[in-house]
Amino acid sequence: MCGIVGYIGNKKASPILIDGLLKLEYRGYDSAGISTMENGFISNMKDKGRVKNLYEIPGIDDLKGVVGIAHTRWATHGKPAKENSHPHMDNHNIFSVVHNGIIENYQELKEFLVQNGYHFLSQTDTEIIPNLIHYYYVKQDKCHDSLLKAVHLACNDLKGSYAIEVLCKDAPDTLIVARKDSPLVIGVGEDENYVSSDIPAILSYTKNFYLLNDGDFAKLSKHSISFYDVNLAPIEKELKSIEWDVSACEKDGYEDFMLKEIYEQPKSVRETIGSRLKKGEKVNFEDIGFTKETLQHFHKIYLVACGTAMHAGLAIKPMLEKLCHIDVIVDIASEFRYREPLIDDKTLCIYISQSGETADTIAALKLSKMKGAKTIAISNVIGSSITREADYTIYTHAGPEIAVASTKAYTSQITLLALLCLYFAEVLESVPYDVINTIKEELLLLPEKVSEVLKDSEQIKNFANKVYEEKDIFFLGRGTDYTVSQEASLKLKEISYIHSEAYAAGELKHGPIALIENGITVVGILTDPNLVEKSVSNLQEVITRGAKTLIITNQEINQTNYDEVITIPYTNPLISPILSIIPLQLFSYYISKEKGLDVDKPRNLAKSVTVE
Repeated sequence: MCGIVGYIGNKKASPILIDGLLKLEYRGYDSAGISTMENGFISNMKDKGRVKNLYEIPGIDDLKGVVGIAHTRWATHGKPAKENSHPHMDNHNIFSVVHNGIIENYQELKEFLVQNGYHFLSQTDTEIIPNLIHYYYVKQDKCHDSLLKAVHLACNDLKGSYAIEVLCKDAPDTLIVARKDSPLVIGVGEDENYVSSDIPAILSYTKNFYLLNDGDFAKLSKHSISFYDVNLAPIEKELKSIEWDVSACEKDGYEDFMLKEIYEQPKSVRETIGSRLKKGEKVNFEDIGFTKETLQHFHKIYLVACGTAMHAGLAIKPMLEKLCHIDVIVDIASEFRYREPLIDDKTLCIYISQSGETADTIAALKLSKMKGAKTIAISNVIGSSITREADYTIYTHAGPEIAVASTKAYTSQITLLALLCLYFAEVLESVPYDVINTIKEELLLLPEKVSEVLKDSEQIKNFANKVYEEKDIFFLGRGTDYTVSQEASLKLKEISYIHSEAYAAGELKHGPIALIENGITVVGILTDPNLVEKSVSNLQEVITRGAKTLIITNQEINQTNYDEVITIPYTNPLISPILSIIPLQLFSYYISKEKGLDVDKPRNLAKSVTVE
């Protein structure tokens, strides 16, 4: 949560900082602010609301400083307000700090600082940081060499998570950064350096990055970067080149990032398949290289994630169990580590996170490693925290996903998990090869079929415009269709604020049917020929009670029974979620647009949940 940007170089910092914040606004948009070095003092300008509000602050256009830090906030401690906005300064205006994360012991530290003569202007946990740095700085006689040490001593006192940038009035040509359990990257230019919590914010300025690990500190000037470990011992870092297309971070003619990303799914699915699957060849996961003996050693597989990524795990569970004959458990990361999961060295744990920075998922991964399990990370971001913790890492190739509501990351995750499942089945020789080959052929056809689904958006738009004022919408499905119902319901909640629920269709008569009344909208998903008759019977139960129905199907059904039927191409039911979710992504999008809402930045949500 929250976005951080920093710059040190020869150019005016403020336009670069605000541009970076605008690109990071999907991480938080309750308030925003910047600090720059201006003729020997720190200018601190901030306000509540969106980043664009910064342009209205008197004097912001007059800033000339070439060193600065910036922040866009997703509120945790303290309501969205100017006084709670970052950057925060110490009582003596020597330090300015921006912070992403949560300081769990801030109340204890605040009391300590109050006892030592400090006072506070905000309700945030962050405000203790610049004052704590000042406390240690003064104890060391404010010498220039003590700046890094003061930051280090302050960080040693912090419990929780943080990515911080620190400006010091006494060191106008220096920027200090540190991280623990919260993402931070440094971009390298020519006689200039950049800092950000996410690569897309500064991708237009550089493609060369240093990735900070937990416990790392860095001291930046415009000409150099020095790295230090948790004990302030100097360390070396490898410079990585990120080959994302800069245009992927722009709307590229689309009205919203979400719509753009929905329409990028043929490409993201194709590129995720990439070199891992070629016609007539075995699935290629040489980067994992499991043997038959290794896979036979595992008694169960955990798929652990949050939100949409967890739904991707649910979608692939039936395929893993059917093709690999291994017990599969899908678990919510935020619950996983608090119930003493039964895992050991005979367990394979697969962790899914688009950003690779999801705090709960990373914590769950660390727990499973402590218990001896083998771990695989699935992420969209090279070098993200989760990829550095796991035993093995495999990447989706969705490109940057900017909209808060995930679309192309979800379908890319299912695609990659399906490939991994086929790889396991081939290595285990657990099912006849013609079964595997049939699904492989269907996977290779998916990009074309996704494109076909996207051609029929007008029909779904028209239905969305009829029901956008609804207060409740229900989704029904069986098998993998039920998992798609859960993801579709989440999308609708996220961006339209309509209350929605997903139910396994067979459970309808066990309670939820009491909610069905005349005129209510029910969405049914029918893609499994083995379950279609039963699902049709369940849908008839809601039609009898006066429900309006939208059906997503690739089966032969009597379409006259329903208000609207969206027909999608046939594919194997085990991978049908990749196709059947797309009309429902558009359904949520068009409802949100009709309601006049901000599709890309839904209220109370942020893209990457880096705090628990």
